[in-house]
Amino acid sequence: MPPRVQRRIGFGLRIAIFTVAMATLGALIFDYGFTIDTAERHVLTKVYNTAWWIFLIAFCFRLVFSRKSIRGRNVALTVIGGVALLLAELPAIWPALRTSFLADPLFLKSVLGIYSVIEASSGIVGFINRKTNPALLMAACFTVIVLLGTLLLMLPRSLASGVSLSIFDGLFVATSAVCITGLTPVDIASTFSIEGQIVILLLIQTGGLGVMTITSFFAMFFMGGAGLQGQFALRDMVGSDTFSSLISTLLYILGFTFTIELCGAAAIWLNIHGTLPLSLHQEIFFAIFHSISAFCNAGFATCSLEQFALEGNHNVLFITLTILVVLGGLGFPIVMNLRRVAGYWLRKLLGLFIPRMRRRARIVHLTNINTKIVLAGSVILLLAGSALVALLEWNNAFASLPAADRVVQSLFTSASARTAGFCSIPMANFSLLSLVVLAVLMWIGGGSQSTAGGIKINTVAVMFANIRAVARGRSTTTLLGREIPADSVRRASAVVMASICAIIAGFIAITALEPHLSTRAILFEVISAISTVGSSMGITPLFGPLSKIVLVLLMFAGRVGLITILMSITPQTGDTRYRFPQDNIIIN
Repeated sequence: MPPRVQRRIGFGLRIAIFTVAMATLGALIFDYGFTIDTAERHVLTKVYNTAWWIFLIAFCFRLVFSRKSIRGRNVALTVIGGVALLLAELPAIWPALRTSFLADPLFLKSVLGIYSVIEASSGIVGFINRKTNPALLMAACFTVIVLLGTLLLMLPRSLASGVSLSIFDGLFVATSAVCITGLTPVDIASTFSIEGQIVILLLIQTGGLGVMTITSFFAMFFMGGAGLQGQFALRDMVGSDTFSSLISTLLYILGFTFTIELCGAAAIWLNIHGTLPLSLHQEIFFAIFHSISAFCNAGFATCSLEQFALEGNHNVLFITLTILVVLGGLGFPIVMNLRRVAGYWLRKLLGLFIPRMRRRARIVHLTNINTKIVLAGSVILLLAGSALVALLEWNNAFASLPAADRVVQSLFTSASARTAGFCSIPMANFSLLSLVVLAVLMWIGGGSQSTAGGIKINTVAVMFANIRAVARGRSTTTLLGREIPADSVRRASAVVMASICAIIAGFIAITALEPHLSTRAILFEVISAISTVGSSMGITPLFGPLSKIVLVLLMFAGRVGLITILMSITPQTGDTRYRFPQDNIIIN
């Protein structure tokens, strides 16, 4: 077959497979969320059987025409996928197996669901490889996940018995979960069933890891499907040094994330075990939910943390949540650099006992400038914020707590306000000065490319370095013995200005829509939304539909990035070959 015809057939097949994968996922969602009658079950069965045949044809097509691209780990994965597809329909051919687990419809749905996710991820990465605008693609991916999450949360099975959810509230909660904010107009525990809470948890995990990270991992690991442009984008996103280590970097990020979340869940469960009117399974889910919510800096909780603060004896819980929040706010590039540092010193230590380990070259600059900025900034903000909150609220909001609990709550409030949004003491109890301190912490946020929000520590560091350079009359900006490129300074200035403009616009809009609410509480809510923090003074349920839409837009812009959104909707012209005449603008 001529290569041109083969390419056309392959492209058409990829489009068909992507469409079938999305249709199959839609059918599975409908099957999961609603009570199905006989006629609807018959239609769904036809959809599942059609999807099985198309996936099988695609599998055979790859074996025949794409044998050379199937190598290494893809050989085993391709064989496992093909065997799973065959086993799913084997009971229909071999009557003796109709009483085995293979005949269970859940097995077929599971195989089709996993296959559909992999094929959909491969299709998304395929769009990256076709030179799609990365900013537009990221915004589109987040939009799709938000809309899908809204649909899932509004399904009858996701809601508690006798509870209805408006489309505005569903969109608000889904956006807050994907954008890992934590603001919610409804009570999570009483509004959503356990299935709905699992959906929220999956949305939080997806938003925390990043939509592009997850889809790229599925496509590259299972399909080997990322081209050069996609690998460039993903390498910068996850902090990998080389293309060859991209998959290992993705695996390390996923492994690090799940390990930290598992350890956090274990610590939380040990602290709350037997203290709540919950069964063992409910306690485990509680621990997992809050561990993931803390590490992803989402701030969602299935119950009020205030009761734990007032009861006492739960300092381990709050310290665990604080550690998870701080680790999540560092950022994956920082984690990868710290891994490199730890590996280097481990090899140095082993070199004392193993001679061949001493031959490795000495690395002078182990810790890069981003790691130094984020680590130093995180420590300064955490300790300074804790000290200020403790000083201002020691005899105010924390007056009823023991001394040790006051210290722990100060640390927890400082860490949570900067990135997560957990609330153990009602914000309405804090003084005005404390709210100002917390608002500043929210606006700054955590490290770049982390689960935290805000304008990021890196941005603030560059802005202060630029102010220092201007004050000293220097033409270049330096930080920690390094010259900062002019492009980074311009981008930091743009991020700060865009954030301030968004806060002002959101504040004016909501104040006009909700004139009966406190302007102080509205401003705090707007900063919390744009910074994807989730702290609130308790007015979120009082907003009308239009105000909720404004907050949804602010949360979305805060998570995707204001500059990213502007780049996605603005034609990219790049630098021109000509220059305009220079002129001076008076800046005073």
